[in-house]
Amino acid sequence: MTERVPVWALAGGVIALIAVVLATIAIVGDDTLPERAGPPIEEIAVESTRLEPNQIELTLRNTGPDAVEVAQVFVADAYANFTGADDPIGRLHSETITVDFPWQEGQPYLVSLVTSTGAVIEHEIPVAVETPDNDGDLFALMALLGLYVGVIPVTLGMLLLPAMRRFRPAWIRIIMAVTVGLLAFLAVDAGLEGFEIAGESGGAFGGTELVLLGAGLAFMALTAIDRYLSAKREGEGGASGFRLALMIAIGIGLHNMGEGLAIGSAYAISELALGAALVVGFAIHNTTEGFAIVAPLVRESERPSIWRLAGLGLIAGAPAILGAVIGASVTNAELSAFLLGLGVGAVIQVIVQITPSMRDKSGRALDAMTASGIAAGAIAFYLTSLLVSV
Repeated sequence: MTERVPVWALAGGVIALIAVVLATIAIVGDDTLPERAGPPIEEIAVESTRLEPNQIELTLRNTGPDAVEVAQVFVADAYANFTGADDPIGRLHSETITVDFPWQEGQPYLVSLVTSTGAVIEHEIPVAVETPDNDGDLFALMALLGLYVGVIPVTLGMLLLPAMRRFRPAWIRIIMAVTVGLLAFLAVDAGLEGFEIAGESGGAFGGTELVLLGAGLAFMALTAIDRYLSAKREGEGGASGFRLALMIAIGIGLHNMGEGLAIGSAYAISELALGAALVVGFAIHNTTEGFAIVAPLVRESERPSIWRLAGLGLIAGAPAILGAVIGASVTNAELSAFLLGLGVGAVIQVIVQITPSMRDKSGRALDAMTASGIAAGAIAFYLTSLLVSV
């Protein structure tokens, strides 16, 4: 009988039945279930803190199942007047409260939020520093900083291409292995940072799941792009090297967006020590990324144009500018974790792309030479990361 019914009608009927049943449960569910015993579950996450003279501005989000009403606020065990959040905060909703308090610069403070039921939710301010204004000067500074730590270092690393083109075939395998080592350590570093940030979030929209979701989406998206480029350039000689370089640049670009986001977020809450040492540290650290981008071009018989190389540098470095601007204006742990996850997934996909280029004539991708190269790349990235402290 069902064979005579069109597939679309059969699927649509099942979906409609599911929708009706779920809607019925939602409507009559409360009447059929017993009343819940015990106090309400109240959970609030402080998503951002803004300090202005004699004021502390907190953005709150309800991460629990029940509405929460903020009744009192204490700062350093002293009662403080506040405005905002006049009504209870519903699930996943956010409100901003402004607390009147004469804070002193450089001092730590503990803010205690007392709900209408007497529950206490605490938020720590490690060091009180006035928050910079989100004006044009701030965004210009973030753009300049993103240029320093993104575009310029990547471009400098790409200058190694002419020398690398003179290497012997065995050396090229080592270069590709070093590239894999660099990218592998980059993925691990970004993943650990993403999990740390996710753990500090309120969890309203997920914690570590956002890192894994971002990684999965980036991996699948780059895989789709790679398959599209492969089909489009099928039969064209000399295109595979540039395609791989493009994939590496995209992967590194997504990572640098997360890196820029971390820089901008740190500056927005006055935890970024701007200075020449920081800029130089980032420059040395990210120069290795430019080296990884041009590595696949070493085997190409045709020299890439300066415009193609410039495009690769912008794809890899410019997202740091965008990330810094976003981070300075939107302090959201969930967004940071998701963007770092994007970088992790992109880098893993790029490693999958590079691995075949490490194979020798017998088809082995891992031997003593390439294993040493992978270790050298990871160590180089680790040592340069010690120069950077955000």
